[in-house]
Amino acid sequence: MSFQKRLSSGEFVVLAEMDTPKGVDISNLVTNARRIKGRVDAVIIPDMDNGVMRMSSMGGGVLMHQQGMESIIHVYCRDRNRMALQGDILAAHVLGIQNLIVVHSEEMVKGDHRDAKTVNDLDEIALIKGIKSLQDGVDMAGFELNGSPKITIGCTISPYADEEALDKELELARKKVEAGAQFIISPSVFDSKHFSSFMGKAKTLGVPIIPTVFLLKSVGIARYMATYEPGAHISEDLIKRIRKSPDREMECIRIAGEMIAELKGLAQGVKIQTLGWEHRLPAILDHAGM
Repeated sequence: MSFQKRLSSGEFVVLAEMDTPKGVDISNLVTNARRIKGRVDAVIIPDMDNGVMRMSSMGGGVLMHQQGMESIIHVYCRDRNRMALQGDILAAHVLGIQNLIVVHSEEMVKGDHRDAKTVNDLDEIALIKGIKSLQDGVDMAGFELNGSPKITIGCTISPYADEEALDKELELARKKVEAGAQFIISPSVFDSKHFSSFMGKAKTLGVPIIPTVFLLKSVGIARYMATYEPGAHISEDLIKRIRKSPDREMECIRIAGEMIAELKGLAQGVKIQTLGWEHRLPAILDHAGM
């Protein structure tokens, strides 16, 4: 069953995020994807996340298609104008990619090509409307298409530090849904009770919410996120659990798997994010019972 059909039928979906290589050696990407084939519903391919130049998300999406796996690719406003975005979306559909997530673009100053010029011809809401227009057979200039794509459109909610920031994010998400977004990826979850409280508000958006499960990897990463990303809600007990474990790496994997299992009763899916540890995805799925 396709990702779109599982989503529309209310079934729980499991997504795994994998970066494309910074180069043309695709061996790790393909190998890691093959290890989880049949265990996830789709692979999310970012498009030069954090302003770091890599193989395009379309290339990664096509590679997943070649492996017999469904893909969901990121689409940004930062790097392309409306003509290039529309052209890429049409090409992606023809190449077998039918799922997109419109994502907020990080600033170039944080990336590895700091002198690159940004475009930002559109914002996220305008881009979602543009994709919806393509589905209706008309481009953003009002011209009729010769064949229209069928696309499942997703969007994101950014991390938030307090209730006021959350309310702003939810209002922005509501506008994205009104523009045509069909599902939402939420920030990383480390506390299921806090996520349950979040869902009390987010469920009014009327589309599936898919929370992110982030693999912490170490005490240092957990401590950093707890200190500098207050919206993460990483408790001292969780940090102590990792620190006291005789095998900290495996403990982090176990924590991610447990969180996935807990979220199964609270949301319609999960996105697993490992940031370079994609080879550990099978172990995470094992601990989640999937």
